[in-house]
Amino acid sequence: MGCVLVKPVYKRVLLKLSGEVLAGEKGTGIDFDKVLDVCERVKTCADMGVEIGIVVGGGNFWRGRSSGKMDRTRADHMGMLATTINSLALCDALEQLGVNARVQTAIEMREIAEQYIRNRAIRHLERGRVVIFGCGTGNPFFSTDTAAALRAAEIGADVIFKATNVDGVYDSDPKQNPDAVKFDKLSHMDVLQKELHVMDSTAASLCMDNGIKILVFNLDDPDNIVRAMTGENIGTLVE
Repeated sequence: MGCVLVKPVYKRVLLKLSGEVLAGEKGTGIDFDKVLDVCERVKTCADMGVEIGIVVGGGNFWRGRSSGKMDRTRADHMGMLATTINSLALCDALEQLGVNARVQTAIEMREIAEQYIRNRAIRHLERGRVVIFGCGTGNPFFSTDTAAALRAAEIGADVIFKATNVDGVYDSDPKQNPDAVKFDKLSHMDVLQKELHVMDSTAASLCMDNGIKILVFNLDDPDNIVRAMTGENIGTLVE
């Protein structure tokens, strides 16, 4: 991996992963080698003493908002189940790497995960366990970005790491516009007023209201998780 253990600049972090990240080059489903690759970097950060919560999407299996003729509430519930599959995969990979981890779901699934309880989640974090939050907020019509903002606020995270497929926030889509300009820093209000696609507006507003920083960076190189944790100048910081 090539990363040297150095002092982290954050104490408690909420890592937001898209479901597509876990699919790797396959595009759908789970590429477990990719999951292990990401979790190795999470382990590196946990070994530094950082307290880590994770929210993961479910787009590698299902996207409720693009389900067409289905009832939106039911489609979103299906998406919550997809996030649980991904959460269990992350937990399994972390445990294989020797990291204590727990899955907590916003919808009760006693046989496979703990129900989300804030105080219990914080206790896990304080004891060095990685906590993976499944099922989004547990409510339809809310994205996993909003779930990340909500959980970050509830656990008192210093920052949300939003690991994506681009290396920061641009004024337009850099894949379509070669002249797109990358921002190094933005305010929450900039994100909302300029309608920049950092997070959906509900998530961005929640972060602004609670003073939660968002660091957007590229996960094509998983070492960026460690670089971000140690304060290297990568991606775009929203504060």
